[in-house]
Amino acid sequence: MLFIWYPKCSTCQKARKWLAEHHIEVEERHIKDNNPTPEEIRRWHERSGLPLQKFFNTSGTLYRQMHLSEKLPQMSEQAKIELLASDGMLVKRPLIIDGDTVIVGFREKEYEKLL
Repeated sequence: MLFIWYPKCSTCQKARKWLAEHHIEVEERHIKDNNPTPEEIRRWHERSGLPLQKFFNTSGTLYRQMHLSEKLPQMSEQAKIELLASDGMLVKRPLIIDGDTVIVGFREKEYEKLL
């Protein structure tokens, strides 16, 4: 199971703590040091069943600085994927990838249900 996170993110810290408390071993990947590739984003998007918009960190500084709430509606899916892959700080985190299971963000009830 892959746990993609940003260590300074409080939500990521809560998710990591929850995983440790439930004795769930994960391989950690620092999202800023190791950005997802466009192929990974595409694959995770397909597996998740979520709209691509859910992969954007809409509360992040970079998202706001780039005025993405205005730009994304006009962008193609491919352009959005490329944008997400360009900077890990644009990606909502944490992400859990385990086979066909993809969890975006941290909601304890969802973790309990899927893990």
